[in-house]
Amino acid sequence: MRTTEVGVLRVYVTEGEHQLKDLLSFLQEKEEVRGLTVFRGISGFGPSGQFHAGNLIDLSLDMPLVLEIFDEPGKIQRVMKHLCEKVKPGHMVSWSGKMNIDGINE
Repeated sequence: MRTTEVGVLRVYVTEGEHQLKDLLSFLQEKEEVRGLTVFRGISGFGPSGQFHAGNLIDLSLDMPLVLEIFDEPGKIQRVMKHLCEKVKPGHMVSWSGKMNIDGINE
């Protein structure tokens, strides 16, 4: 199996901050990242300690959102620097990883 080094970046925001649309546009159109997935949390809390939770009866509109991005390590570092102007301090985590680059039939 052949692999290549990638950088992974997670960005933590909430729906109530109304940043998702702008961040997605920025990451796709300006930064042209290789891949991105958005996860909607079912519960969570941040520095304020305010707990956000949703259930079938009370669907909160201020749930945690996680944007997970992957690309070349150098590009992830550049993206982080640019996102520092858009995301609160302490709301980004990055690490390195390996991505399988073999095709299914190889």
